[in-house]
Parts: sequence; C-alpha cells; structure tokens
Amino acid sequence: MVEEFTSRLETFPHHRVFETTLAGRPFVVETGKMCSLSNGSCMVRYGETAVLCNVTMSEKPREGIDFFPLSVDFEEKLYSVGRIPGSFMRREGRPGEKAILTSRVVDRPIRPLFPKTMRNDVSVVMTVMSVDQDCSPEIAGMIGTSIALSISDIPWSGPIAGVFMGLVDGKLVINPTEEQRKVSDLALTVAATDQKIVMIEAGANEVDEGTMLEAIKTAHVEIKHMIEFINSMADEIGKPKKDFEISDLDFDLLMRVRNGYLDDFKAAMDTDDKNVRDARLAPIRERIATEFEDEVDAATVDLLMYKMQKYVVRRWLLDDGKRVDGRGINEIRPLAAEVGVLPRVHGSGMFTRGQTQVLTVATLSNGRDAQIMDDISTEDEKRYIHHYNFPPYSVGEARAPRSPGRREVGHGALAERALIPVLPSETEFPYTIRLVSEVLSSNGSTSQASICGSTLALMDAGVPIKAPVAGISCGLITEGDRWMTMLDIQGVEDFHGDMDFKVGGTKRGITAIQMDIKIDGLSYDIIEEAFEKCRQARLF
Repeated sequence: MVEEFTSRLETFPHHRVFETTLAGRPFVVETGKMCSLSNGSCMVRYGETAVLCNVTMSEKPREGIDFFPLSVDFEEKLYSVGRIPGSFMRREGRPGEKAILTSRVVDRPIRPLFPKTMRNDVSVVMTVMSVDQDCSPEIAGMIGTSIALSISDIPWSGPIAGVFMGLVDGKLVINPTEEQRKVSDLALTVAATDQKIVMIEAGANEVDEGTMLEAIKTAHVEIKHMIEFINSMADEIGKPKKDFEISDLDFDLLMRVRNGYLDDFKAAMDTDDKNVRDARLAPIRERIATEFEDEVDAATVDLLMYKMQKYVVRRWLLDDGKRVDGRGINEIRPLAAEVGVLPRVHGSGMFTRGQTQVLTVATLSNGRDAQIMDDISTEDEKRYIHHYNFPPYSVGEARAPRSPGRREVGHGALAERALIPVLPSETEFPYTIRLVSEVLSSNGSTSQASICGSTLALMDAGVPIKAPVAGISCGLITEGDRWMTMLDIQGVEDFHGDMDFKVGGTKRGITAIQMDIKIDGLSYDIIEEAFEKCRQARLF
C-alpha cells in the first residue's frame, strides 16, 4: 500500500483536498487529479452529492461579435440517482427544464464579473455524478464553478458563492433538507460576492418583503464564510490570470459621433412608441455609416448606435430624472385586460401593458396528462405546467420561429412558480392544468405580463385560485455611488440599464422573484427599495 500511494503522488503531484462545512454539512473540494487539460477543474462533494466542475477558455477571441461568449451547462446524469434514462436510446439527451434553469441560475451571477471587453469563448460545465437529496447539486455546482474559475487562469473578478434558503415553521433555514423543503414556505437561491448580492431566484408562499430581505441577509452571512474558503484555495493553488485581447470601440471615434449626433439621438428617442423610435434611428445610422465609411464596418456602426442610445437613456435618467417615453420614474404604462378572448378553449386572458402584450390560454385535463419527470429530482410528475412562447413577430423581426430556447424556458418557469401558491390542491381540483403564454408584442417585462395573463386565463377557465397574482419589474441605473430605480421598465431601459428585478405576488406577499443584473452586485438598500416599489405596483 505504501508503494502504491507513493506512485499516486508521483502521478498526481498537484492533487489537493480542501475541506470545510456548509450549513453544518461536510463540503470537500478535490483538485489536481481529474481533468488536467481544463483551465480550471474541481470535484465538489457536498454530503454525498458529487459535482465535477470544469471551465475552459479559447486561446483567441471570437471575431465579429459584440458580446462576451459564455456558455454554462448543468449536466444531469441519471446514474447519479441510480436510474436509467427512460428514452428509447436509454441515454441522456437534451437538457431537461430543471437542468436549463440551473444553468441560468449559475450563469447570471458569474457573467457580470467577467471583463466586459473580453471576447474569448468561455465554457462552464457542471456534471452531476452523485446526488444526496439533502445536499443540493445546484448549490454544489454553483460553488464549484466559482472555485474552478478562481483557481484557473481565466480573467474573472469573483469569487461568488450561493446558498438555498427555506422558511420552515416561520424560521429561516440554510440549505434545508429534502423533508424540510417539502414543508417550506420559501425556496430562495441567493448568490453573492463578499460585498454585494449578485443573484436572487425565489418561489414563495406569499412571503412578505421584510422576511424575504431578512432571508437574503442571512444567506449572505453564510456565503461570506464560503468565499473566505474559496479565496484561501485560490491563494494556495490559483494560476496567474491570462492577458486577453481587449475588444472595444475607438474612444476618439465615439466622441466624434457623440459631438456630432447627440441632439439627433435625443430627438429620435424621445417617444413612447418603439416603432417610431426605430424609424427615427434608421436614417441616423445611415448618416453615420456614410460620414465615417473609411473608419467603420457594419458591426462598428451597430456598436456606435448601441453606445449612443445607452448614453442618452442613462444621462436622461441620472441627470434629469427623465424616461424615454416621458413617464414618471414610478409610473406604470397604460393597462388593459380581457378574458374569453378565444372560443372553444377552456380559458383565455390577454394582458396589455404599454406595447407589451401577452395572450395566455388555459387547458384542463385529467391526471393522465400530468407531465412525467425524467430528471435527478424526486418529483415523478407535474400537474401544473406553464409554457412561454416568444415568436419573432413579437419584436418585429422577419425570421422563422424556432423551438423554445433557454430564455423561453426560464420565463415560463418564473410565471409557473408565481402561480403555484394560489392553485387549488389536487384533492380540491383533480385536474392537470396547462397554461401557454403567447407573447404578441414585446417591449419589456413579458414574463411579468405572462403572470398577469395567466391569472386571467385561470379565472376564465373556472380554476378556483386562492388569490389573483400580478407581476412587475423594477430597473436600475448606477454611476459610481449614484443609483436610481424605476418601475415598469420597457425594452430600451432593460437593454441599457443595470438591472431587471422581477417580482410576482398577491396582496399578501411575494410568490416569485428573478433578478438579472449587469453590474458587480446590489446593496441591501437597492434590494429593499426594489421590493417596496414592486409591492406598491403590484397593488396598483
């Protein structure tokens, strides 16, 4: 045995094992033994859950793009729960809904911490190899990704860590067990750096804003301990970060365009109609392309247009308190609601807010139509299903529709989660319920319009819901220490702003949250203000 152990040391000279605890359970990280060709790799063992996390980066930037190409994949292997896939080929296929949602939950906190001017492809892969249902593989994967990035040579300004919060018998519980999750009134995932909150995802049984904020603060305390652990690992085995080729617009060119066209952009954007705005911007684009034809290509013109629109939106908000459509900072766009829109269907409701419009259709069936689950969870079937469709015509694009992507799956799941607390039990209402939200027109917050449309469709179908549910979003603009929030953001404010804070709920409390940010995190003050604004708007 001694000789064999010596041989292993020679084979794996960089093998290290780091141990700590998370919510009172052992958390073990192993590096330097597997996946030696990745930029960063670790095997995370949380209880008896095991997730292999790998991060890789291309050597050269991708040409001709104006975004950071990050891909995040959470791979559910059914052998991790001792099951054989139920497909004809008996192997895992495309990611299931829960795997896609977990990929999004990990993507959102890590993405803002990469350099904004980097165009190298970065791939994150979390492979679930063993599942202890009391120790979340999603949390293990998120923390493992942070560790892999921190010890790698990939430029990244983390680390982050995350925990899952429950509310059992009125008490907050960090990373609740499977039995505790079954009776919990809260399913909250929080990710944060040591200073700020970077991601919030929640489903709740009408929990009030004060309790939700307390849960976030409690989660942050535990997260800080984990970040200390990750930093100690990076200090010991972390690689020097690579240099990368900076991809950014020529500053002198941008200043010349700003000096020559700023007033034109302001005039073009000062409208509440997206079609009018786009029509006014089109000739400005042509003039810029013509004037600077020796210095720019089509991609550079697109970037100039983006930079100029972003500058106008942010300066108006921060300096003048002005929104592009002329609304007040906390003013909601005009609303309209209809039911019984379609004949022959079981229920339908159409909700319109400004130029955002969603038609939701409800279908009822017996229990045989419940969705059979084939994933690593313990859930066998699902009797309430919500699907969200985002066709190209909803944003005026002339292209063929495609199958639902990750965004559609995420928005559908958010609306689904928001309605679950108000649905009748299976004993009270023994039917399978399917809602389909068709986005007819999109100018911001279609997921929240789907929540409102779903409430209408359920009532039209005669489903005895406990209370109506509404959804609203809150935006954010920051500059140094300055910040301001605004209610019911439209598309241009979402695109050029720093946050999309979506909250669904009833009069009693919150039923769902999803927070997307483009900055390095939020303070408690910003979160508290967003909660209060969304509460007031929900009761509007």
